[in-house]
Amino acid sequence: MNIYHLVYEPSFKSLTFHHWAKCNLACLGCFCQVEKLDFSLFDDAIKRVQTKGPETTPEKFIQSLRELDELICGLLIERAVYIGVEPSLDPDFVQISAYMKQKYNTYNVLITNGIKLTDMQHVDEVVFSLKAVSDDLYKYYTGHSNKQALKNFKIIYAMGKKLQAETLFIPGLIESDEIEKIAKFIADIDKNITLRIDGYFAINGQPWRSATTAEVAYAADIAKKYLNKVNYLTNDSSLIGEKPLRLFG
Repeated sequence: MNIYHLVYEPSFKSLTFHHWAKCNLACLGCFCQVEKLDFSLFDDAIKRVQTKGPETTPEKFIQSLRELDELICGLLIERAVYIGVEPSLDPDFVQISAYMKQKYNTYNVLITNGIKLTDMQHVDEVVFSLKAVSDDLYKYYTGHSNKQALKNFKIIYAMGKKLQAETLFIPGLIESDEIEKIAKFIADIDKNITLRIDGYFAINGQPWRSATTAEVAYAADIAKKYLNKVNYLTNDSSLIGEKPLRLFG
């Protein structure tokens, strides 16, 4: 198993699985480059990544479903979230999501860059990270073409899965004009697909400054011209609920 970090959010009865693998994208602003632990564990996560050096490969991983069971024994779990580096690259993802669904009846949420389609028979919802729809911009930011990602977005929608998109507002790179293109792309498929816009915050080693709330809100207003459901997160968004518990890693 490639699970190196496990976090439980009591307020939402939610378990977050962090999967480690060599990602199939090389995003310049990837937060995993400087912090592999769940941001919600830190009171100063944004400040932390502005000075923190490059991350190293985790030393420990959950070895079996039995070990997983011991870690989560006694917890009330309704939701399981699978996030990066990139969970679709974990060869045990299907086994893990099936186990959580069958034993705990979890609502399974896959957060993915969408480059690789994994078996999603036990997945209830997909959060698809759409970096850009302009292929040149996508290539610059990730090192790869977006053709497969855009194709897979449509394939996942056709599966009938609950689907939402997320993108990152990066000042000087991915701004309102590109987010408008993303909104148009999504609207051509279904205007009721939710789009979440995250405000980028500066990380060590990258040239971009943090996005302001006003910039992200403006981009959201533009996206709302095309989509019925748009929301956003910015640097000043506060933690909701109890502080999460670090179970492993």
